[in-house]
Amino acid sequence: MLKIFCALVIALGLAGNSFAQDLNFNAESYEVKEINNIAFRAYENICYVSRPLEPEYQVMSIYIPAEYFQDGGTVNNYSAANAPIFMPNGVGGYMPGRIAAPGLGRDGKANAALNALARGYVVAAPAIRGRTLKHGKAPALIVDYKAAVRYLRYIKRLNLLPAGDTEKIISNGTSAGGALSALLGATGNAAEYKKYLDEIGAADERDDIFAAMAYCPITDLDHADMAYEWIFNGINDYHQAKMLRPMNGGGNNRPENAPLDTKAAALMSDVQIAASNKLKAMYPDYLNSLNLKDAQGNFLTLNANGEGSFKEFIKNIYIAAAQGALDADKSALNNIKCFGVDGDRVVSMDLKAYAEWATRLKAAPAFDALDNSSGENNEFGTESINAQHFTAFAYDNSLVDAGIADEAIIKLLNPLNFIGHDGVNTAKHWRIRHGVLDRDTVIAVPAVLALKLLNNNCAVDFKSPWGYGHAGDYDLNELFDWIDSICK
Repeated sequence: MLKIFCALVIALGLAGNSFAQDLNFNAESYEVKEINNIAFRAYENICYVSRPLEPEYQVMSIYIPAEYFQDGGTVNNYSAANAPIFMPNGVGGYMPGRIAAPGLGRDGKANAALNALARGYVVAAPAIRGRTLKHGKAPALIVDYKAAVRYLRYIKRLNLLPAGDTEKIISNGTSAGGALSALLGATGNAAEYKKYLDEIGAADERDDIFAAMAYCPITDLDHADMAYEWIFNGINDYHQAKMLRPMNGGGNNRPENAPLDTKAAALMSDVQIAASNKLKAMYPDYLNSLNLKDAQGNFLTLNANGEGSFKEFIKNIYIAAAQGALDADKSALNNIKCFGVDGDRVVSMDLKAYAEWATRLKAAPAFDALDNSSGENNEFGTESINAQHFTAFAYDNSLVDAGIADEAIIKLLNPLNFIGHDGVNTAKHWRIRHGVLDRDTVIAVPAVLALKLLNNNCAVDFKSPWGYGHAGDYDLNELFDWIDSICK
């Protein structure tokens, strides 16, 4: 019924914010469900904007622990009034994201949403537009995520939300969904998104959130190619097939729509190798322009050869991960040549040897492909243009007749452009994870995000978990322990 309502809004061609008051939520329209002995009310497929451009995707579902509908009901010392709101997104590969509903994962275990309900959180899970939809190109995905936050605050203000504290909203996502979670956390109430929110009839409310969780975020796209080559330059074979992983995912817990990782390697072309050399050389100037500092206030920089304190910072993150692995298993680092061990201590790390061990996944440029063929190129297309470049380097060296995306649109997809800026309310609490074996992007990208946040007085928990590649939601107990620690 609500999807029919959304379609009618489009057909009527209503314009302006005047229709926002008709955004509705029926507290009596729900289904009681139970999974793994966890009972909850499910309010499903609620249209969260008044003028949806893609009605199938601009809907959300709200799940609430059943205990909160009993007198004095509590879960994990939370009540209906103060329960945090966990807001996962199902985005991967910048594709359309379905509602991340409570259920069992590929491994048969409770997924993040179901774990959140067991912890006493309200789960608000929006579907979100993506690049393969007519109206799904950038910045659609972040506009929808913001609109969903605004909808929650709208129905809370009208006393229609049955449970949940809208001042304790926590986002969560993996890969491109991790980038989206970071964008939501970084850009609260930024004026640059207003015209896009108005276009879809988002509620006139705030869209800042309390905390953001990002697993392996594919972010800072306009500089990610440089970072990738800073790590992988000199590794001239890559392990990516020219197809995407099937929609039902695959092995190694890789996200849906992630590039297909192959055992057999392909050799980069001379053009790609030359691009790698140039991109690596460009990275130090970009990194140094950020004026990043570590927790002790020391500037993190690189010289023209890519050496310096930022490199040592990155190596120390990996050394800490390796030390944890060695503490748990004395044989964990056997035959791994990139770490130096003295007795029971990991004392050094060779980043070049690391790149050889991890192996390169993507040819250069990793994101803004010179033939304009990447998913990210598609993300920066328009309703009439399938794909475009989004960096000056790829545009200037393009192998095809392709344009470049609008600079203002590119800005809207990079959280670094908003952190610390006037009029922007960035989340104060962050948890960022990038697996040691992740090479869909490189650790420098989330490290820069973490440092930028730290330098702007945010609390940041950033680690590189041992044994993981490009994946997410693998440490749910720790994730929800962290949420409890900042909410209680």
